[in-house]
Amino acid sequence: MLRFLAKKIIVKNMSNVKDLDSHYLVNCIPIRDDVVVRRAYGIKIEDESGKVYYDFFSGIAVSNVGHLHPKVVEAVRKQLERYDHVSMLYYSDVVVELAKKLAEVAPNKLKKSFFCNSGAEAVEGAVKFAKKYASYKGRSGLITISFYGSFHGRTALTLTLTGQGKYKAKLGNFANYPGVIHVTPPYYYRFGGGMDEKSFGLWAADYVAEVIDYFEPDSVGAVIFEPILGEGGIIVPPDTFLPRLRRITEARDIPLIIDEVQTGLGRTGKMFACEHWSIEPDIMTLAKALGGGLPIGAIVTSEEISSSLEPGDHFSTFGGNPISCAAALAVLDIIREEKLVENASSVGEYILNALKELEDDYEFIGEVRGKGLMIGVEFVKDKDSKKPAQEIAQRIKLEMLKKGYILGVGGIYKNVLRIQPPLIIRREEAEKFIETLHETLNVTKMQS
Repeated sequence: MLRFLAKKIIVKNMSNVKDLDSHYLVNCIPIRDDVVVRRAYGIKIEDESGKVYYDFFSGIAVSNVGHLHPKVVEAVRKQLERYDHVSMLYYSDVVVELAKKLAEVAPNKLKKSFFCNSGAEAVEGAVKFAKKYASYKGRSGLITISFYGSFHGRTALTLTLTGQGKYKAKLGNFANYPGVIHVTPPYYYRFGGGMDEKSFGLWAADYVAEVIDYFEPDSVGAVIFEPILGEGGIIVPPDTFLPRLRRITEARDIPLIIDEVQTGLGRTGKMFACEHWSIEPDIMTLAKALGGGLPIGAIVTSEEISSSLEPGDHFSTFGGNPISCAAALAVLDIIREEKLVENASSVGEYILNALKELEDDYEFIGEVRGKGLMIGVEFVKDKDSKKPAQEIAQRIKLEMLKKGYILGVGGIYKNVLRIQPPLIIRREEAEKFIETLHETLNVTKMQS
């Protein structure tokens, strides 16, 4: 009888949460999956009814070490017993320790860190640093080059940098910050234009050079790029693209900002995605997975860029929050100790190869792509037209949700299934996922 009553209360609470949400939250949040979360642990999320879901989206690529990893929980607890917020107007051992660890794992030239609260803040600060560097070198640095299909945040400048119109609708000049130029992304499936992939990668980078050289030599302050476009649809550039782009920016002494907010910290089977192409950026942005579920962002930059900044040039009240920094230190230790980069590479390779084997069996699968545990499946009406099939992506996502799997949908046309589980996922869990997804694809095929 008590179990029955408890179940009734839970169901009532589920309804109450949704009602309160509708009544008190600003109506700007994307439409959510019908899941009221009671708790989360490892790679699982449990709702108020007791149903357990496998989280294959990681809170939008945040929970790389899984939900409530015991070492993150313990690190936060210990730091809370010492001190919480004091601000960066004072020295903090935990902040300095995190900056030191990032310098040890980041690409070689990146030695200096600034901590903030989110990916958007990190990106906005990175562009600010680049512009200050331009001024330091006696240049105007008025222009920042970004890419169509990119996503860099939802503040004014980062939304302007974002190369997707759907995020800017009806926002006027809030989303059109002056001085931002967008160029063609290295999205071979959509924009290859009959070229082979290697040639297209070179062309896409050379086009950036053309745009830079169109302006006065001192006008371009930075080029910003996600090494794998996340919200844009898990777009992996051709292998020729980033090395050529790096040479182009180096030759013109223009800072290259690599946005690793989503790709960083093991997600792609390397500690940082730019390492797949042996790239050393001038500035790198981090957030999402860094805090193990707590909010933190970071700008990691070179000594040269850092030397252009003076005390007071940048600040954040909550930047370098000791609790978040303690969590981030635990995250870096977990990634190393549990070999999560290696696990992301091996399990990700299994998932990617298993999906590629299915590619030819379904007319509505346009392309499977990704690296590590950052994988996308692009759905189309048919392989010849490549017309985006948003409705198929949504149908697959919802059917998988019913079967206990949380997935994401993204892409320029909202037609890409995003598969991004925590990096602690085991091979057998990946195998079960592939089996369930295969069943779902078969049902969708029969219904199409």
